[in-house]
Amino acid sequence: MRPDTDFGGTADSVLAWSHQPDRAIPHLVLGKNLPGGAWHSIEGSMFTLSQGDWMGLPDLQFKDWLSKKKRGFRNNRATAGDIVQYYQYYVAKKGLKKNFRCGTLVTSVKKLSVDVDSCYNSQNPQSNPQVDSGSLFQVDGFLTTVSGTQPFSVYAENVVLATGTYDSPSHLGVKGEHLPFVHHTLSALEEAVKNKEIGMMSDPILIVGAGLTAADAILFAHHCNIPVIHAFRRKVNDPALIFNQLPKTMYPEYHKVHQMMKEQAIPYPGPYECYVSLPEHHIVTFTEDRKCIFCDKSGHQKIHNISMAFVLIGSNPNLTYLPNNGVDLAVDCEQPVSSKRNPIDVDPFTYESVHEKGLYAMGPLAGDNFVRFVQGGALAVASSLLKKANPNPP
Repeated sequence: MRPDTDFGGTADSVLAWSHQPDRAIPHLVLGKNLPGGAWHSIEGSMFTLSQGDWMGLPDLQFKDWLSKKKRGFRNNRATAGDIVQYYQYYVAKKGLKKNFRCGTLVTSVKKLSVDVDSCYNSQNPQSNPQVDSGSLFQVDGFLTTVSGTQPFSVYAENVVLATGTYDSPSHLGVKGEHLPFVHHTLSALEEAVKNKEIGMMSDPILIVGAGLTAADAILFAHHCNIPVIHAFRRKVNDPALIFNQLPKTMYPEYHKVHQMMKEQAIPYPGPYECYVSLPEHHIVTFTEDRKCIFCDKSGHQKIHNISMAFVLIGSNPNLTYLPNNGVDLAVDCEQPVSSKRNPIDVDPFTYESVHEKGLYAMGPLAGDNFVRFVQGGALAVASSLLKKANPNPP
């Protein structure tokens, strides 16, 4: 799809797309948000980590859509706000709106044992080998519309899990983390600024973490002149730190944060006002009077007054709708599902679960954490479903 991309090339795609309505697979997309999913939770002016071209979907280039808006890429990257608009436009343009049920919360996905003589099968006399062999899923949940919230049940021969990892932010597990001034999302910081709960005269906010979400929070706070204490467990020159893996020319803002992390570490404050870096520190306790107790690598403790805390150390998928939280589907069936360490175990050519036939997983659940990889997973799923629907294509 993108030849030579890994080597910095910009060759045109060698794939061509054609719409064949007669081969369409009847499907339903259940989601809490409008099309665009987790992108709705990201502040609209934030830039994507991936190049803008890589965010495009088949047969409608993102840069072509953007040029109609009289805008282009900045450093070859796009904003989250543009991505959301583009995905919604894509769904409408490709005639897919009828397949989407927004405002749905899925609470259960379970396999049913179907008797071939059951009423379900008698109402659907067309023979289907998968249904005949007793493979059917019941998907339960709640649909919220302007008229209220109603329960629903859907029966499907195949289910594709595409819920990502954005739903359950990771916690430190320290005392006081439940206090109302401690938050675990970037959107909580944006909300606090909008509501004037914090400002340039406040006590510093605490940002915990050394990933890109923590960096986005620092950039946002810096832009609003809000003082920041930044605590993270790694050394600033740790090769595993994401900043040490990003090209400086393409990601100048993240390079700037990394520079601040290096130069502003206590006890040698550097040139950046309103920012203090605490490398190789971990949080011990949050107290009710808005203090935070830290511990450094030598075991020495220190206390800082803070106005709010934002623990931004990653997130995990919420798979409570699956039996045993989906653990039985993972590569390591003894550990929780994790996009980085323990994804759902899928066949690499079909993305069908190796543990549960008819169940597919794509995106971060299958270890594909970028949009440019998700499309390969989607193509694998579609190919597999087409082969099931017509084992002997013309």
